[in-house]
Amino acid sequence: MEKDRGGQERERKNENGNRQRENGNGDRGREYRSSKDDERLKRYRHESGHRRRENEDGRRNRDSRHRNRDDDKYRRNKEVNERREDNERDDRMLENSKPQGRSTLQEGNLNNNVANSGKSDGIYIPPYKLARMMKEVEDKSSVEYQRLTWDALRKSINGLVNKVNAANIKNIIPEFFAENLIRGRGLFCQSCLSPGFTDVFAGLVAVVNTKFPEVGELLLRRIVLQLKRAFKPNDKPQLLAAVKFIAHLVNQQVAHEIIALELLTVLLENPTDDSVEVAVGFVTECGSILQDLSPKGLHGIFERFRGILHEGEIDKRVQFLIEGLFALRKAKFQGHPAVRPELDLVEQEDQLTHEISLQEEINPEITLDIFKPDPDFIENEKRYEDVKKTILGEDSEDEGSDAASDGEDDDDDEEDEDDDEEEDEQEMKIRDETETNLVNLRRTIYLTIMSSVDFEEAGHKLLKIKLEPGQEMELCVMLLECCSQERTYLRYYGLLGQRFCMINRIHQENFEKCFVQQYSMIHRLETNKLRNVAKFFAHLLGTDALPWYCLAYIRLTEEDTTSSSRIFIKILFQELSEHLGIRLLNERLTDPAMQDSYESIFPRDNPKNTRFAINFFTSIGLGGITENLREYLKHMPRLIMQQQNAASDEESDSSGSSDLDSDSGSASSESESESSSSESESDRDERRKKKRRRRN
Repeated sequence: MEKDRGGQERERKNENGNRQRENGNGDRGREYRSSKDDERLKRYRHESGHRRRENEDGRRNRDSRHRNRDDDKYRRNKEVNERREDNERDDRMLENSKPQGRSTLQEGNLNNNVANSGKSDGIYIPPYKLARMMKEVEDKSSVEYQRLTWDALRKSINGLVNKVNAANIKNIIPEFFAENLIRGRGLFCQSCLSPGFTDVFAGLVAVVNTKFPEVGELLLRRIVLQLKRAFKPNDKPQLLAAVKFIAHLVNQQVAHEIIALELLTVLLENPTDDSVEVAVGFVTECGSILQDLSPKGLHGIFERFRGILHEGEIDKRVQFLIEGLFALRKAKFQGHPAVRPELDLVEQEDQLTHEISLQEEINPEITLDIFKPDPDFIENEKRYEDVKKTILGEDSEDEGSDAASDGEDDDDDEEDEDDDEEEDEQEMKIRDETETNLVNLRRTIYLTIMSSVDFEEAGHKLLKIKLEPGQEMELCVMLLECCSQERTYLRYYGLLGQRFCMINRIHQENFEKCFVQQYSMIHRLETNKLRNVAKFFAHLLGTDALPWYCLAYIRLTEEDTTSSSRIFIKILFQELSEHLGIRLLNERLTDPAMQDSYESIFPRDNPKNTRFAINFFTSIGLGGITENLREYLKHMPRLIMQQQNAASDEESDSSGSSDLDSDSGSASSESESESSSSESESDRDERRKKKRRRRN
């Protein structure tokens, strides 16, 4: 029994142990499974978080796109509503301006056509048809005729504004004054308010403002109003265009500099990326004139820019713009002048400056853009004709509205006027004061000389250039100028000059004139240019391309020469000695036929000048060419004695002949003459003895 009990207990223990092991393995399995579930749960939560953030970003982008679309729709609807309101207002004014009474059949049909053409979106009427319609109108003060002239004025002003640029603005301005700018000042301002070419339009407005200040003031008021309208909804393109126009008006001094400082203060008061960028562009355009007119105000604006830069709240790109503006100010706005030279058309004392504040209420006078009948139309037109004559200074031809009155003249009068105009055109000769053709000719000669391989090619190309009579001198001057600009002398220029002198005598005479001109202005040349010019003329003289009698212009004395002219003479004769040799040079200088031309180089009028010439040529190593001058200086006292003896002999002969011719033959006079002759001979002997003593 005890054995059975022991066996049962053993089996029970084994079963309990197995259960415990099974339970332990089960716990470990459950722990492993739970850890995997946790990892899956974490991964799921992470992915769901990403999806949630992506959905939120997409929702934000969709919301922003919808918001932008709504803003665009709102802006478009607003513009459409404004245009519709403007058109309705124009229609109402046109209806109010129609005549109340009944007219003839012809005027009634014309009225219908004009009513359609008076609107901005009316039917296009060709110019010939418009002129014919204006001729058909008998009453020049009628509303129909006024509307036709209004359409012609609008088209003319728009065409001139579209045609003007920096090159032709001087020619377009008289055409502007030929139009009635008093009546069409609203049309003129409306045409000028375009985003491009603001500096050209500002120059045009500056000229018109000198004669009609009300036109300049109206345009300034409208551009300021456009600026205020673009600033509130943050319309950046319109804002930039308005700011640029105001900057150019300040440069032309049509607008006062106070408006520029006020505008910069408003833009930088609450700085944003767009406002700071607009302010930088504004200062770039008109900073040069603000530095002259209001340096303290400009300094305050730059201090505000410095503060914005130190705050660092704006974008990096805008910060770089501010740094570039500071660099531009340091360079004194180089590259951004206030007014371009071709647009500087008004004197400072003639300009009228207008002061307008951004805070005051502005009346743009929109009604000036719309046709309005004028009861005093004919009188006002005559007044403007008088004003136009005073401005242009001459009786200008009638255009536009006066075409009908000219059509009523006789055919004979028109033919006479045409003949007079043709005669005036034939008599009038246009003279180019800008020397554009001369500048182009010099440019062509310079490029031809510099682009040629050798002197033969250059000479062949230069001979092909068509020169007008009197322009041959430009070729010689440009050749000499190109030679002087080189660092060292090039034989290329001497050979080219020699070729031209051999081809045509005109070029030889021109080079003679250049020699005289260069020697007279030799003190203005630098040493390098002086050396090249001297070697060039030495080559021409050495090759007989230039006649040697041109040396007569050189006078080698201490008083008549300067340091520059002595250097020129030194280099000239040294180059000649290298070309010809000292023996041949001496032969050329001792040629009896040319001695008159060399008297100024080898002076013999005064021993001082003779010694100076001998010492000069000896110091430059050319003492061999002064042998004849040395011999002359050695025998100069004897020559002087001979000259004095000849003079005294002539005096005695003249006195003797006078005695013989005298009527008195008294012995006393003969004795006196003998005594005087003996005394003169004794005086001569004493003088000779003294001179011999001095020599010893």
